[in-house]
Amino acid sequence: MDVRIAEMAKDRKRRRESEESEIRRSQSHWRTEREQKLYSSKLLEALRRVRGAESPATTRSRAVREAADRALAVAARGRTRWSRAILSSRAILLKARTRRPSNPDRVKRTGPAGPVFQKARVLGRLVPGCRSLSFSKLLEEASDYIAALEMQVRTMSVLTEMLAAPAPS
Repeated sequence: MDVRIAEMAKDRKRRRESEESEIRRSQSHWRTEREQKLYSSKLLEALRRVRGAESPATTRSRAVREAADRALAVAARGRTRWSRAILSSRAILLKARTRRPSNPDRVKRTGPAGPVFQKARVLGRLVPGCRSLSFSKLLEEASDYIAALEMQVRTMSVLTEMLAAPAPS
């Protein structure tokens, strides 16, 4: 009996260490030079396509944002839930969302963990494709998405600096 308990404890420890290493790997994955170059090339291709299309400024800014998100999802190669959600159907995500008028008589619902649960629901709405995930999976997806967005910001900052620099004479 004690041997089985010890084996179960070792299995749990191995599983936890494996999950932690996966999280560290996915976060560092977006910091590699190779991924930066891949995303930069995909972003430049997407921005060139947007620039070629004639459209008003408001539509163009949305198109740039969508192109940057889609390039980020392509660079992720569909390995994460958020990247698959972006690639699967952008039209579904962009549908006009109608809000129901709030009812003052309605009792505010708190989930199993109260405010933590509500904040997790908000986080699930912010990360594409993660509305109905377990808390641990939501945190994994969110950490990968944040790392990817940080890389996106770095890449766009470099592009902005390059475009704003005076042309060499």
